[in-house]
This record gives sequence, C-alpha cells and structure tokens, in this order.
Amino acid sequence: MDLDQDDFGNAAEWGDRQEEGEAQGEEDAQVQQECLQKFSTRDYIMEPSIFNTLMRYFQAGGSPEEVIRLLSDNYTAVAQTVNLLAQWLIQTGVEPVQVQQTVENHLKTLLMKQFDPRKADSIFTEEGETPAWLEQMIAHPTWRDLVYQLTEAHPDCLMLNFTVKLISDAGYHGEITGVAAACQQLEVFSKVLCTSLATLLDGEDNLVENLPQFAKMVCHGEHTYLVAQVLMSVLAQEGQGGWAVRRIAQEVQRFAQERGRDASRISLALGTAASYPQLCQAIGAMLSKGALNPADITVLFNLFTSVDPPPVELIRVPAFLGLFMDSLFKPGARINPDHKHKYIHILAYAVSVVETWKKDRRVSINQDELKSTAKAVETVHSLCCAENKGASELVAELSTVYKCIRFPVVAMGVLKWVDWSVSEPKYFQLQTHCTPVHLALLDQISTCHQLLHPQVLQLLVKLLETQHSQLDAMEQLELKKTLLDRMVHLLSQGYVLPVVTYIRTCLEKGDTDISLIRYFVTEVLDVIAPPYTSDFVQLFLPILENDSIAGTIKTEGEQHPVTEFIAHCQSNFMLVD
Repeated sequence: MDLDQDDFGNAAEWGDRQEEGEAQGEEDAQVQQECLQKFSTRDYIMEPSIFNTLMRYFQAGGSPEEVIRLLSDNYTAVAQTVNLLAQWLIQTGVEPVQVQQTVENHLKTLLMKQFDPRKADSIFTEEGETPAWLEQMIAHPTWRDLVYQLTEAHPDCLMLNFTVKLISDAGYHGEITGVAAACQQLEVFSKVLCTSLATLLDGEDNLVENLPQFAKMVCHGEHTYLVAQVLMSVLAQEGQGGWAVRRIAQEVQRFAQERGRDASRISLALGTAASYPQLCQAIGAMLSKGALNPADITVLFNLFTSVDPPPVELIRVPAFLGLFMDSLFKPGARINPDHKHKYIHILAYAVSVVETWKKDRRVSINQDELKSTAKAVETVHSLCCAENKGASELVAELSTVYKCIRFPVVAMGVLKWVDWSVSEPKYFQLQTHCTPVHLALLDQISTCHQLLHPQVLQLLVKLLETQHSQLDAMEQLELKKTLLDRMVHLLSQGYVLPVVTYIRTCLEKGDTDISLIRYFVTEVLDVIAPPYTSDFVQLFLPILENDSIAGTIKTEGEQHPVTEFIAHCQSNFMLVD
C-alpha cells in the first residue's frame, strides 16, 4: 500500500508545529510563574482578582496542588483578625460606631500612605470594566471622602478621576469641594459649580463660610475661571438675585488678583466694556499694574464728563475702587495736584450716580449727589492726608470729618486710613489722649454704617491681638481697655453676636488677661437691658457663669448686674448645660 506524503505533511510543516508548541509552552510557563508570584503574596486569597488569576493559571496548565499550598501558606487573615479584635472591643463596652470609625480611620491613613496611582490605573486594564467593589465603595461617605483626599494628592490618576465622575453621577456632587476632584472633568465641574453657587446664594452666612473654597475651585485654572465667570455673567443679568451673583463674581476676581493672577481682561470682556474700547483699555491697564495713573484717569474723566457717558457699572469694580482708596487715603500716597480733582470725580461718580434702564436702554442719569459726594471726599482727603497736619489739627476739624463720614465712600476711606495709620509701630507710643482720634473715628463709622461693622471689628481684633512692645504693661492694659470700649460701642450699634463670640473665644483660649474680660462684661451689662434674644443669652451667659468672672465683679449697692442677668435668663429661657 502506497502512502501519500500529503497525509503526513512535509518536514517543514512538522517543524513549524513543533516551534509553535514550544512557544506556547514557554508562554504557559511564563503565565504560571506570574500567577505563582501573586499567589505567594500575603492574603492574596482575599484579593478581588483572585478568580481571574486562578482562571489564567489553570488555562496555562498550572497544578492545583501548588495553588492550594501557596494560598494557604500565605494566608495570615489580616482582615479576619481585625474583625475579631473589633468584636472583642465591642464586648468590652466600646460603642460599635466608635470601633467602626477607628478601623476606617486607620485604613484611610494606610491608604493615603501606600496608595500607588499606577497600580490603581491598572485595575481598569486588568478587569476591563468598572469593578463591582468600586460601586459599592462610593455608597459610603467615609470612602467617598477618602477618594476626595486621594484625588487632591494624585490629581492625574485616571482611576480616581473616573471614581469622582461615578460619585458625581450618583448624585453626591454636592460633597465634592476639593479643587482637584472638581476641576479635572468639565461634566463634574459643571455640577459642582452649580451646586456650590446655589449654596452661596442661600444666605449671607453661607457666603462668608463657603466663598474662599468656591473661589479657590474657580481659580484652579483659566478654563475653570472662564466657565464660572461666563455662567455668573449670564445669571447676573437676571432681575431677581442678579446683584448677589455679581458680588460673588467680583469676590472671585479679587481672590484671583490677590494671588497674582490678572483676570481683569476676562471680566471686562464679559461685560459691556468692549463697546467702549478706550475705557476698557484704561481700566484694564490700571488693574493689571495694580495702580492708578494720570493718563488713564484723564481718559476716564473725559468719558464720564461727556454728554453721553458710559454705564456707571463699568467702573463699579471692587478691585478698581480699591485702587482709589490707596491713592486718596493711604498715608504717604502722592497725587499730582493738577489731576486730583479727576480722581475724586471718578470715585464720586462711581458711588453716587444712579441710572435708570429699560430694555437695555438708559432712560435717565441721576447725578444729584455727585457734587456733595465729591466735596466730602476732597474735604476728608485734605484733612487726613495733608503732610503738615497732625492729630491735634484733626481734632479741631473733627465735626467736619464726622459730617463727611455720613457718606459711605468717605467712611470706607477713613476706615482704610485709620487702619494704615494705627498700624505704624510707634503710633500709640506718640499718643497723649486716652482715646486717640483715629479710634474715635471708628465709633462714628460704626454709628453711621452698619455694612462696615465687620471691617471695624476686624481692625479692632487685629489691634487687640497685636503685641505693643514699645508700651509698658500698664499702658498696654489701658490701650486694650480703650479698644474694648470700641467693641462695646460696636455691640451697642447692633453688631452683637460677632463681638460676643470673639470675647467668648478669647475666654475659652485662655490667652487674654482675665481682667480685660471682666472689664468687657461690666461695660456690656451697663448698656444692655431686656428683652434678650436666645442667641445672645447662649453666647453671653457662659461668660458670666465662668468662675473667674462672676465672683470678681464688684458693684456698689445691693443690686448686682451679673446676678440680675443670670436670674433673668433662668426665668425666661430654657438653658441647656
């Protein structure tokens, strides 16, 4: 019987098949070795990828006995041991919630230290889809918080950015406040931006508390700043609440400027300034340099003294108005006398002119208060910033200054001037009056302008916490009493809770002379009378009940104001210890 050579193939085909078999054997051996290395790691049986690794190993011809030996030899039961210790702690009386928090916090600390973004990114390449454990993980607030912290530390990690998107899609975008977590993806940033903006618009307290973090997020980069400012520019055109959005946009612009980022061109481009190229160029140049100059001021002066001036809102930019404060009220600042009236006119125009608009068309311009405002600014500028005038000359003109302070722009300028003046190291050393004239001006500002109360308190706190080493101990004590008198006056003008909150903080910290706290309490008791609000009682009563305060305040006669106040509170309020 003859055998055909084709039935067996030629020698070359047999050789190819043999080489393929050898290559497959080498590949299987390499896969087995990789799998065995993983099986040799501690507690690998607990890893989510254990089943995929077992499948690869057996498909490559691996031995079951070797797998069983390696997995069992390297099983140290870390997770099970933790669970056992947790059960023991609970049995000894520790609250289960406390045990859980302890374990979770320790795990978070370990993950923050050991996290490797490259290994994290490999999860997707190995599994090819979103791991089921990741979706379960983001359902818990503790682990979502861990993702936010890791994203701040590793902003380029793809796995973390994907997880942040999962969190946002799951409806938790209101939690995402970290800059890196919110700004990596436009879809996530848009949701976080809208949620954060709605929170800011919900009330003044939310604005003060959350604005710094919001501004930091928006100023993360040019793209985030531009998107946010475009959105706020559109919302600012709305009739209801538009002014609040405009203020937030201006605060964000100031935040960027304070950190050395000139974003003035973007703000000008988003408004109507582009229709006035000369104005846009002049304001942009001064904002970029952070200083006013006669040439650009002259351009603005000519525009705003023309028959058809530009809209006044174009120069109502806080950063721009702040430059006028520096030029007109900062001690030592010099203005060319030939141009001073131009500076004053533009500032007065910005703060006093009222325009009426209907359907994007200006109907009228009310300049009734322009001349009186400009005159008040010029008068106070001449009195306060004159080189040859001292405190004694200012006392003689105090009634005039008081009248001018009724104008808000003058009050703001005087407040800035006082701040700069009293911050001089030797200022209080050279004063002879028990109440320096600069501090007396703060009382008038507090009386006339409620909106300036926060800035006045901020200045008083700064002065109270400053170490005046050039004064002796008694002089320092008298100075601080004088500052406390200003705080009491501020309290009497309606700024109650912030002042009392600060004094209570001083008492709790224990870093303030207790005699000053007693002095404050005595002065406050002299100026207050029922009825009291619950918030005030909850803040002020613990100060009085402090052992260092209540028993040391001496009073004449039978009536004791501390005792009377405590008795009134006990009979009219539900007090909580």
